[in-house]
Amino acid sequence: MPRYRLFYLIIPFLAAIAAGPAAAQTGFGAVITTPRSGDVLQGAVTVSGSSDVQDFLSSEIDFAYAADTTGTWFLVAASNQPISAGTLAAWDTTTITDGDYILRLRVYLTDGSYRETLVTGLRVRNYTPVETPTPAPVATQATTTPTTTQTATPFPTPTSLPPNPAALAPTDVSASILYGGLAAILTFVIIGIYLWLRRK
Repeated sequence: MPRYRLFYLIIPFLAAIAAGPAAAQTGFGAVITTPRSGDVLQGAVTVSGSSDVQDFLSSEIDFAYAADTTGTWFLVAASNQPISAGTLAAWDTTTITDGDYILRLRVYLTDGSYRETLVTGLRVRNYTPVETPTPAPVATQATTTPTTTQTATPFPTPTSLPPNPAALAPTDVSASILYGGLAAILTFVIIGIYLWLRRK
């Protein structure tokens, strides 16, 4: 066998040895189907999935606080029997404080390695209200209010009155008085002549 072919056959073997027995392999049959990321959890929660992996030794379900940076995990359930599409654990969320959590399935293999899967963003809400999605803001269309412009109404321009035909001029008044006086005198004269003639 050529040396270069032997070299390519040895490389994977050396890589497996260098990785060590505690190397983590994600997936490959270790699956949590429920709950799912983003789910709201209350009360007793059934954790479903599969741990039926080749060379299965044992499995465990753990949880951690999402905001915890120390890498601390808390055991929910452990099993030495592989589960295929069934119940992996029953998680009583009433014993923990409300918050956001991560759920982990870890399957240990006979060679000392393990495989795991994580479900992030689980919201435990036993004692606090469940958040409701905030509706997207609705764009309101600005309405233009029509403005009324008041125009000043001009006052009527005064016009001069036409001459009154019944108005009397001063000369007319004097003539009327004169004619009236003469008529009265003439009337008295006529009456006086009439009475004088009667006496005779």
